[in-house]
Amino acid sequence: MSSIRNEKKERIIRILLNTTNKNLSKYKIAKLAECSQSWVGEFIKSLDNLGLVKGTNVINKKELYGVWLKIGSSFESRSYLVQSPIEVLGRINLDFATTTYLGETLIQSHLFPSRVDIYAREEDREKWIEIMRNIGLLGGGNFKIIFTNKFLFDFNQKRYLEPIKKFVNIVSKPQLIVDLLREGGSCKEAAEFLIKEGENGV
Repeated sequence: MSSIRNEKKERIIRILLNTTNKNLSKYKIAKLAECSQSWVGEFIKSLDNLGLVKGTNVINKKELYGVWLKIGSSFESRSYLVQSPIEVLGRINLDFATTTYLGETLIQSHLFPSRVDIYAREEDREKWIEIMRNIGLLGGGNFKIIFTNKFLFDFNQKRYLEPIKKFVNIVSKPQLIVDLLREGGSCKEAAEFLIKEGENGV
């Protein structure tokens, strides 16, 4: 039950950080997050009591990211060792969104894309496993697939990935930031640059 509650909290925080509309209603958030209005109202009130939001307007982004980090993530992942991980993306026709190193490189170019981390839809899990069985070796490596729900694909961005000559999805900037913070090290520094850049907007 706690993992379901945490997932709902993540959905709400993601919406709050991706929305600059000062008139965003709790009803609209409830619809986007597929949560009850009462549940949304209760959680936003708790954020208000912490001084992180006023109504549905975020007033302390940095601390709200801290709350998001404490919630953690319940998404399962699989890691593979592959040759030319970026080129692998050019051979995949399934839906995905890049994050961490490659995602940050395409948005800000502070990090070297030493590993490719992507989110994939849970319903495509078996298709991914079959594809990767013929491409790489299972275990710690340079290509990570995180299986997730449809909500993480909301607010995606697109960027042109030169090595494969195609546009790819990148997670929303708030999702990228929290993923970088979770990674730590140089990724945390890159996340802090992104937060600073977005002090007057997402």
